[in-house]
Amino acid sequence: MGSSRADVSRFPEEVKDAIGFGLFVAQQGGKHADAKPLHGFAGAGVLEIVENYNGNTCRAIYTVRFPGRVYVLNAFQKKSKSGIKTPSRDINLIRARLIDAKTIHEEWLTSQKRRPIRG
Repeated sequence: MGSSRADVSRFPEEVKDAIGFGLFVAQQGGKHADAKPLHGFAGAGVLEIVENYNGNTCRAIYTVRFPGRVYVLNAFQKKSKSGIKTPSRDINLIRARLIDAKTIHEEWLTSQKRRPIRG
């Protein structure tokens, strides 16, 4: 969603590999050991993968709330040394992109129902 793909692409290779594998596991219906529910969101439908690299923390936030799809809602590098709390601007962005993901998913489901069956 949004700039998430580009944001992840700017992470160091080791971080991209770890996050990419975590997302692959999610796409296969599993939950990577490093994926944790994001605080402030009901249930375990919004998760984060946190990777530390050279004193900084890289995070990728994604949702598995919508069957058959994984949506990456945000990815960022947190450089602040004061606490582990996700900044409110990022939480607000995640909430907005979650709403957008719901709309996109509903449109995708509708398009899947219209597709002719090939045989």
